[in-house]
Amino acid sequence: MSNLIADIKIPDSKLAVEAAELLREHGDDLLWNHSNRVFLFAAMRGNLNQIKYDPELLYISSLFHDIGLTSAFRSADKRFEVDGANAARSFLASRGVPENSIRLVWDAVALHTTMGIVEYKEAEAALMNFGVGYDVVGKNFDFISTEAREQIVKAFPRNRFKQRILDAFLEGFKHKPETTYGTINADVCEMLLPGYVRPNFCHHVLHSRWDE
Repeated sequence: MSNLIADIKIPDSKLAVEAAELLREHGDDLLWNHSNRVFLFAAMRGNLNQIKYDPELLYISSLFHDIGLTSAFRSADKRFEVDGANAARSFLASRGVPENSIRLVWDAVALHTTMGIVEYKEAEAALMNFGVGYDVVGKNFDFISTEAREQIVKAFPRNRFKQRILDAFLEGFKHKPETTYGTINADVCEMLLPGYVRPNFCHHVLHSRWDE
């Protein structure tokens, strides 16, 4: 497959290729195609808006953003976004990547579901959040042309993505639903996890151990 899709070049440095191989090894086609679409949509946003960004770091962030859902990288007690961010940090540190770049990728992965904050972070984090929102819920759908969108989906098919991604999310954190408290992932547990009751912040405040 060509590494130029919809006029976006998929990074092919040694670091990028090794990151891609890691996702290929531990992820499935659903996460592989989704992660690549996220990068392409994010890069397109950056190019169209003339935003300066590092394509390699954006690509690696995109590849790692959901890797915390996989059995190889999911922890027993951390948010899946943090698991992915920690995996990215270990991968990059082992290859001598500068700390500033590692911190940028960590933030992009860890914050990619934190709406209202991540879009004000560095370009790579903000752009990846756009790509995630575009691919998962169709946010700002008309920003990208039909032609470009079709080229990206042809290269990395959706294959009933809407019907499959929620189950993939749940599989990644059904053993630790408490980590979804206060995040959009609690919606997934509430819908798909039998017996799950979403914690309520107001309840925590009113039933705290303070005696007033």
